[in-house]
Amino acid sequence: MSTNNPLDPLFDFIRFQSVSADSNYAPQVAACAQWLKDRFAAMGLEAVTYPTAGHPVVMARNTPRPDRKTVLIYGHYDVQPADPVAEWTGKPFEPRVENGLIYARGIADNKGQILAHVLGVEKTLREKGELPVNIIFLVEGEEEIGSPNLEKFLNDHREELRPDVIIISDTSMVAPGVPSLDYGLRGVLAMEVKMYGAGTDLHSGSFGGIAPNPAMLLARLLATLHDENFRVAVPGFYDSVVPVQDWEREEWARLPNCGEEDYKQVIKARALFGEAGYSAVERLWARPTAEVNGIGGGYQGLGSKTVIPREAFAKLTFRLVPNQTPEEIDAKVRAHLEKYCPPEVRLEISHGHGGAPFLCDPHGTYSLAAARAAKRTWGRDLARIRGGGSIPILDTFKRILGVDILLLGLANPGCSAHAPDENFPLKNFEDGIRFNGVLLEELASDQ
Repeated sequence: MSTNNPLDPLFDFIRFQSVSADSNYAPQVAACAQWLKDRFAAMGLEAVTYPTAGHPVVMARNTPRPDRKTVLIYGHYDVQPADPVAEWTGKPFEPRVENGLIYARGIADNKGQILAHVLGVEKTLREKGELPVNIIFLVEGEEEIGSPNLEKFLNDHREELRPDVIIISDTSMVAPGVPSLDYGLRGVLAMEVKMYGAGTDLHSGSFGGIAPNPAMLLARLLATLHDENFRVAVPGFYDSVVPVQDWEREEWARLPNCGEEDYKQVIKARALFGEAGYSAVERLWARPTAEVNGIGGGYQGLGSKTVIPREAFAKLTFRLVPNQTPEEIDAKVRAHLEKYCPPEVRLEISHGHGGAPFLCDPHGTYSLAAARAAKRTWGRDLARIRGGGSIPILDTFKRILGVDILLLGLANPGCSAHAPDENFPLKNFEDGIRFNGVLLEELASDQ
């Protein structure tokens, strides 16, 4: 199954409509897993497809040697739905190359990135006959639905995994052609707040002035979450926050694509917003937030309807940074909201999903090995960055396997992951194949 044209297996991989969120695509998901297993086997790796309560996990490895480091490379073969299909400029699952970009659903997230590693290992085996490390590929089919069965799989197979380091390419470079190590990501806590007033909607003329208005009172309650400098006003919210280090502030200030004007153009806003006293990149990567993601209550149709609504709601998320925990922040936010809730209404708070923040040592042995490999591949220094988003499975890996995780993204910023016309540069795919080879060499050299 080896090929001299890496686009052939990539396009075969992409054509599987492996949408994990929709049961109608289950046969395609299973077929994609089988294709991946066969690919690994044809490379000479021991490959197994493990069933789960949902979609299968594919694991492959070479024959381990006790004198070599074990490197686990994680990825996922499931993809987001292609909807809205009408907004694509081509067929989502028929990859095409235009102006150096490959367009297809899943090409950046995550098929192009994980297959670059797969083909990198295949290339090394073809040219040298062996690998400098013990390799384990772990590729799951449920990342896009929250990896509900990954934790059980890791616990069940903990003893046969035992890596020294985990490599994940499922993020983006800070700028095109700039190799990047995401050594930190924010965590997340989600909750929904509901406020109840009277037993029914009321005529605002007949009862306005005496009936509590949940829509109005909820807005006032939400306003207590921040002070006049947009700092989160929940008592104790910042108690565990690890401050931005001087070296981080200095390095981030030199990064491309990370200035105030850059972000204004990206989000197409008149001005940026947030906690005073920090740069945009510091607020985005290393400061926690409190956000209102949705708010509603009362009449939403055309024209006016003079009612006082019986209830209102808001959906909130809090982005967390080291060393905050979802449990700690949940308790503090609940106490704050209950304290400031007006007595005329009833408050109901429900907990949503949560995930811990992630941080690894960007100056550790494995991070330095990645920096050397990046220099050899791209001819420039590795950018040490953090990300504003959250990948909860990182905490799962950290808790169960207890080793360093290197997030080495190969996608470009603005790759339209999860959106129409998702794309991945052909050069990044080719560079990723070369990067895998030198990365495994550099990791092996730190014996």
